[in-house]
Amino acid sequence: MSPPAAAVVAARQSLNPFRLVAENRNFRLFWFGQTTSLVGTWMQGMAQGWLALQLSNNAFLVGLVAAVGALPILLLSLPAGVLVDRTNRLRLLLGAQSLLLAEATLLWYFTWSGGITIGVLLALAATAGIVSAVEIPTRLALIVELVGRDDLHDAIALNSSGFNLARIIGPALAAIVTSTAGLAWCFGVNALSFLAVLGGLALVRLPERPRVEHVGSPLDGVRELFHFVTTTRQVSALMQVVTIFSVFGIPYLTLMPVVARDRLGLGAGGYGLLLTFVGVGGLAGALLLASAGRRVARGRLLLGSSFAYSVLLILFAATRSPALARPLLLGIGLMMIINSALANGLLQTLVPEALRGRLMSAYSLIVVGLAQVAGSFVGGAVARAFGAQWAIGGGAVVMLAFAGVAAVRYPELRRL
Repeated sequence: MSPPAAAVVAARQSLNPFRLVAENRNFRLFWFGQTTSLVGTWMQGMAQGWLALQLSNNAFLVGLVAAVGALPILLLSLPAGVLVDRTNRLRLLLGAQSLLLAEATLLWYFTWSGGITIGVLLALAATAGIVSAVEIPTRLALIVELVGRDDLHDAIALNSSGFNLARIIGPALAAIVTSTAGLAWCFGVNALSFLAVLGGLALVRLPERPRVEHVGSPLDGVRELFHFVTTTRQVSALMQVVTIFSVFGIPYLTLMPVVARDRLGLGAGGYGLLLTFVGVGGLAGALLLASAGRRVARGRLLLGSSFAYSVLLILFAATRSPALARPLLLGIGLMMIINSALANGLLQTLVPEALRGRLMSAYSLIVVGLAQVAGSFVGGAVARAFGAQWAIGGGAVVMLAFAGVAAVRYPELRRL
């Protein structure tokens, strides 16, 4: 017997940010498996950046490793989105996660055996990028099948909370593993962590999704997406926000190893602690969104977080004090996740189901592909020429200017 409508509404107005995890079995399996796997992913991300710095001692090559890992996402995400809309998403995600497990295992082996070089690191990063071009939009588009449209905003916020919980635990665990067992075992733990998400996904049971007959070629499918984005003003505005804040916001994360060592005078442990502060802020932002539910004016909060995120990044770029950098990163993490989770949730609310996979592929193309290839590559080049502070601060100034333009040009964002 289904609960009365009033009880459902009351549940959705609950201040408990983890309500959906407790109530929805499929989402609970997905969330716990994904969060566990993301702990390993953050360990690998920290270790990979530090390994690139050790192998090359070159800020440009640190950025290049991140850019090469994202280039396939930039090139392949749109056709991958057509695949996501025309395929069983759960099975597709299981296959992609299995391939990422294999890539992490190879990275562990080459590092552990001493055979790792900057060339091997670049090749494995590119391999992970090819798989991620399919995995990311599949995972994002699957969420609505797990929870339904009414709980979509809360699910996206909770998904961000798992991401940031892993961002807290992963770097801290990576620092411990690196100091006790060696850098290679960060990659080994990541490989093992994929077993959690594969186990969780294997237990998910979804009703059959109504089959949609797709006519035309994959290229026609991409054209259909572009028509929707360019002719729907609110979606177009949100995609512009996502683009600017992803591309110009990414250098502070990509260049964190350089900032930690050369500007703040920290080692691997201090670098991991900086990432942990970003994660704590991000977790707080995600949980605040999940508990707020429909109480907040999401469009106004999106614009407010855009201004705050930009200003905090400018302040972080200017500091040389680890004691000041940590609370700034706490605020940056909070505003970054509020901004990105709101944009993602609003996009998924506005998109028709038949285009969901393709819109999420365009979203991942920007957030991961374009951000890493353009943002990380250019950020690395600027840091090499002028210093990391100019790469981070310059991008933040562009973000701040765009936030002002968007607030005036798109007043409808405030009504979302």
